[in-house]
Amino acid sequence: MPEGIEVLSLKDTGFEAEIEENGRTLEENSLIKAQAVYAWLEANGRTGVDGVFADDTGLEINALNGAPGVFTARWAGEPAANRKKALRELEGKDDRSCRFRTVITLIRRKEPDHIQVEGIVRGRIAEEEYGEGGFGYDPLFVPEGYDKTFGELPAELKNTISHRARALEKLVEVLKEKA
Repeated sequence: MPEGIEVLSLKDTGFEAEIEENGRTLEENSLIKAQAVYAWLEANGRTGVDGVFADDTGLEINALNGAPGVFTARWAGEPAANRKKALRELEGKDDRSCRFRTVITLIRRKEPDHIQVEGIVRGRIAEEEYGEGGFGYDPLFVPEGYDKTFGELPAELKNTISHRARALEKLVEVLKEKA
């Protein structure tokens, strides 16, 4: 983060509420989360906080018309079931291309509206699960330029090439521009 910006986690702020992600897009869910936290901070006298950012991430599989997309985390219920469903839905399909996409929404006190940035990493869905690392679809997702899944790659490497890392890089650029 640029100098002078301190990042606090939800735990650091005391926010513990469950946020209903009922948006139809990653952009909507990211905004819903950021607005909920911002409103809570305002209501609880945390006026010293200049802004809030929140994200939402989706796996978009081309052969499945972008599914699971906004439903990525809850497509079949839990991570193992989600991966099994992806493999089942892709049986017999040649096109296994996909992308992970993260949308970050930033709400700042001094901005009239919110700012959204996205990070994308393209890849393909493997024929079966590989690796124990990561979470969610990581044992299935092979990023472009690699022959291993996110589940097999070292966390340090994955964290530098991931969709979330790319979105955070863009957020930092925006913050530096607006500093």
